[in-house]
Amino acid sequence: MDGPGLNVDAGKAKELMASLVKLQSDLSEVNTIVKGIRSDVSNVVNADEFEYTDPVDGSISKHQGIRYLFEDGSRLVFRLSGTGSEGATIRLYIEQYEKDPSKIGRESSEALSPLVEVALKLSKMQEFTGRSAPTVIT
Repeated sequence: MDGPGLNVDAGKAKELMASLVKLQSDLSEVNTIVKGIRSDVSNVVNADEFEYTDPVDGSISKHQGIRYLFEDGSRLVFRLSGTGSEGATIRLYIEQYEKDPSKIGRESSEALSPLVEVALKLSKMQEFTGRSAPTVIT
């Protein structure tokens, strides 16, 4: 799932990302927040701000996004793009591993709803952007 795809105020988007960078440094706090949102979601075992290394020229692009990796293999990735004067887009990528064959084939909105709820509340998406839903989901 790729969303929210929110076109929002660039300053507020940068504040949201800065908040996530600060939060990811304390996994105990992250897990307390996650369990307060959804007790059925796995613990976060790693969180980081990632960078991209170009395989051709070896150049490094830092501050590419924030990752929250869960013990069950699920992950949340927050990325910020288009931070010009007009606005910015916050992208949220959600992945979930499902080992229960009876749950495979569910609608993605149903299967991912616990992680979506965690992502939106953990990031304080509505507080920072005024948006509670994405403009694009793919």
